[in-house]
Amino acid sequence: EIMPSLVGSEMCIRDRLMACKTPAECFRALADKGWGAGGETSAEAIFAAEEEKTWALMHELLPDLTPFSVLLYPIDFNNMKAAVKCTVTNAEPHNVFMSGGTVEPEKMQQAVRENDFSLLPDFMAEAAKKATDALLTTRDGQRCDIILDRACLTAIHKTGKESKNALITAFSEFKVAAADIKIAARALHTGKSRAFLEESLAPCDTLDLEELIDAASKDTDTFYAYLSRTDYADGVKALKDGFSAFEKWCDDRQTALVKEISRQDYFTVAPLLGYVTARQNEISTVRIIISGKQNNLPDERIRARLRDL
Repeated sequence: EIMPSLVGSEMCIRDRLMACKTPAECFRALADKGWGAGGETSAEAIFAAEEEKTWALMHELLPDLTPFSVLLYPIDFNNMKAAVKCTVTNAEPHNVFMSGGTVEPEKMQQAVRENDFSLLPDFMAEAAKKATDALLTTRDGQRCDIILDRACLTAIHKTGKESKNALITAFSEFKVAAADIKIAARALHTGKSRAFLEESLAPCDTLDLEELIDAASKDTDTFYAYLSRTDYADGVKALKDGFSAFEKWCDDRQTALVKEISRQDYFTVAPLLGYVTARQNEISTVRIIISGKQNNLPDERIRARLRDL
């Protein structure tokens, strides 16, 4: 009862936004529902304020946010990318760091600047050094991203495997598997090499990486045939419909997973993890609506992209 309800009132936000004709009307509707901290001049500022509210509530409820690491690692590794690129290129890091991670961006910058990666936690140190070396020697920003993205997925999977909480374990497994499928699918469509796949994909329990790499190195029929034999067979149709449809399928399946487990596990962190993921999904849905309005997309196209809440 402490946590704001996501049922009813927040569903009205989605419906009200869809009825708006312009982005300006959307912003007024969000303000009426208490979104933002007041005075924001952009959609992204409003979304950032809502993320901050969500995490502020978790800090209020829990003294230690370690159970939320699987949600915070993507922030950490996005900040690590920025730290490496800004430091190596001597660029000023203006508005490049996200708030709320487990590692301070200043510490990341110091580690790169001083070439002392022992300043960073174990889950990040080796990858940060490798990414920095790659950018220094090749100036290949994409390879720097690949190294850190894979390290992020590896950290999420390791945390899930070590957790005694069923939701964290299942959530982590799905996040890594879904990311691997997206990477493999994009690699197939853009003609990336087998070496690219081997460096990019992170191990997980529900996918055989060798089979996935073999399939993605051949053709779409082989790729879809492999996925049809996995736990993610019901996502093949969405993948055939395009990456946007598959992104929606991933988000909706994650919502169903979180809903099912968190409702059965009342006395652990699971309901709080469920709340945070629901809020993030809600913010994503609002972002899709406003983006659609800004780009004058027909309502039916916007609705087709909306996630389950």
